[in-house]
Amino acid sequence: MAKAYERIAARPPTRITVITAVHGPSAHFLPEAYKSLCEQELPERCEWHWVVQQDGMTGEVAEYVPDDPRVTFKQGRPGGPGTARTLALAVADGAYVKVLDADDQLLPGALARDLAALESDPSIGWATSRVLDLLPDGSTAGFPADPRPGRIERGAVLGFWRANDYRAQVHPATLFARRELVVALGGWMALPASEDTGLLLALNAVSTGWFTRDTGLLYRKWHGQATHQAAHTDPAERGARMAVVEARARQLSSLGWTYPMS
Repeated sequence: MAKAYERIAARPPTRITVITAVHGPSAHFLPEAYKSLCEQELPERCEWHWVVQQDGMTGEVAEYVPDDPRVTFKQGRPGGPGTARTLALAVADGAYVKVLDADDQLLPGALARDLAALESDPSIGWATSRVLDLLPDGSTAGFPADPRPGRIERGAVLGFWRANDYRAQVHPATLFARRELVVALGGWMALPASEDTGLLLALNAVSTGWFTRDTGLLYRKWHGQATHQAAHTDPAERGARMAVVEARARQLSSLGWTYPMS
């Protein structure tokens, strides 16, 4: 028995890499995101590593990055949030990857609930949770079509998304996934927007997911966010983004590759 305890103690801790893409206009929100991360309580021998990846190489972000050994700050050529997050995978050293946008905030228990879902069932590849929009006046608003809590079977997100004007029933800004699976799928799509939806649908094409009804994220709505810009809703570009996102998910599904491999 003593040797068994020694083996357990010698195991490396379970690490969650929290990936945050940031650019100059959103940098001032980083302290709030960091505070929400520090307030997370995890089981014994579990820890987080926050990778803040700037989309660009200017000097306007570094001053907002906390001085904390658990935080890694990187910069790279500008290419959008999908490029920044995918670059951050280079230093993602944990078994799990969690998305946290620079202007959003985790709510208490979010990381622990996501971790519990995947640790308890090896067949689940990813998890999401309920989201509240954080409006400019400080009020919040929820999404009326949240799915039932529990397992999300393969293909379910694509079906809902396609039938509801390209809006998924779970929010990609809350993604928590096995790092090996995110890497196998190539990370986030090389799109000017909807790159996180592309990863969500790809994950759902090859693996079962999990939805937690407890609210896990405050999703900030503000004038500077990418989804608030006119280009985001341009019909031609939006149509192209949705077409390639759907094609990728359908192609992955048709290939018959699933996680975990049977």
